Amino acid sequence: MPDISTTTDGEHPVVPAQDAARRSRLQFPHPPARPDQPADFSAIVVPRAGILPVPPLDISASGCRDLALGMVRILDENNRPVGPWADYLGEVSADRLRQGLRDMLKMRAIDKRMLNAQRQGKTSFYVQCTGEEAIGCCFQRALSQGDMNFPTYRLQTLLVAAEYPLEQLMGQLYSNPLDPLKGRQLPVMHSARDYGFFSISGNLGTQYVQAVGWAMAAALTGTGKIAAAWIGDGATASNDFHSALLTASVYLPPIVLNVVNNQWAISTFTGVAAGKSETYAARALGYGIPALRVDGNDYLAVMAVSRWAIERARQGHGPVLVEWFTYRVGAHSTSDDPSAYRPRDEARAWPLGDPIDRLKTYLISRGDWSEERHVQAEAEILDEVIAVQKAVEAHGTFVDPQPISPSEIFLNVYADMPEHLRRQRKEMGY
Repeated sequence: MPDISTTTDGEHPVVPAQDAARRSRLQFPHPPARPDQPADFSAIVVPRAGILPVPPLDISASGCRDLALGMVRILDENNRPVGPWADYLGEVSADRLRQGLRDMLKMRAIDKRMLNAQRQGKTSFYVQCTGEEAIGCCFQRALSQGDMNFPTYRLQTLLVAAEYPLEQLMGQLYSNPLDPLKGRQLPVMHSARDYGFFSISGNLGTQYVQAVGWAMAAALTGTGKIAAAWIGDGATASNDFHSALLTASVYLPPIVLNVVNNQWAISTFTGVAAGKSETYAARALGYGIPALRVDGNDYLAVMAVSRWAIERARQGHGPVLVEWFTYRVGAHSTSDDPSAYRPRDEARAWPLGDPIDRLKTYLISRGDWSEERHVQAEAEILDEVIAVQKAVEAHGTFVDPQPISPSEIFLNVYADMPEHLRRQRKEMGY
């Protein structure tokens, strides 16, 4: 019999069935470690701090390759600021850094208290941002009044740093009369126009397209304001992410496109959304958009790159994408159990540390903080959060609900109530 590996069908060789099956085998990506294995971040390359340059504001995508594939870091292994980005940032006042530390401590206290409240059955749902606090807290402080964030549901840090009333934030989480949205949105999906926080969408990725549209409108009307789009690593696999990048690359609106790469989608590690991309920042280069990757747990690096990216957008140089490299310490939400898909000790093994600890250590090294002041600040902030929480809970929780008038269903739907609703409300006796 002839050797079937060399037999031809017309001009094409006939491949043995077993060889064809082997060659067409699918690849299924796996996380670096499973729950019964030790945490493994050996594949993550953490470059030395201070080795990347500060690019000009009008840099092109082609000039950003090293910034998109590397990682902007300022604090070195001894928590000292080094390199060009540290020089760009200059001397930051102790008050500004202490404010950043307090923002992050308040966010972490809220996270702990609201997680406990959900476990006690007082509220239905919560999403923590533990370990990612530096990104939203710092970026928000770099924005101006009238700029608009288009966030995900893990960015209540933006609201905390914008000094959004804690009573309203918690009122929505408890779905009680203090909820500014009157129960018409999920608990963690806030909306606060006056604080630069666009309504959150439950459909992942849609806010990226909305942000580009808003930025285009800002440019057309000459407001001088910018948009900040936010997305997680998992949702970059959505069509909206790519549609937004394409539109931004065509019209060049004033926008900062943020990607928070916290290593995990709801239960899927980042490699599933990344595919064979080296970084998420590198994806923007293919659309002609400059991009940088940043150590998201280095508060100084977040501050420097936020300032640079926002200034670039505001001066009319078009969009820029920033990948914030961080780690999701907590569960995806209160409906998720991460012990089912990742090692329990993985957070402790994260090579970039904890953003609060790193900023605290840096402030202490400057002589602008101390362990004693830190303990005192934690206690003061926790007392403040607990006091507000108790006051908000007095208006009702899922355990102790307070009656709300049925007439509320007619309010905050139309600017001017239609006649048919007036009749229905009257028929109900309201």
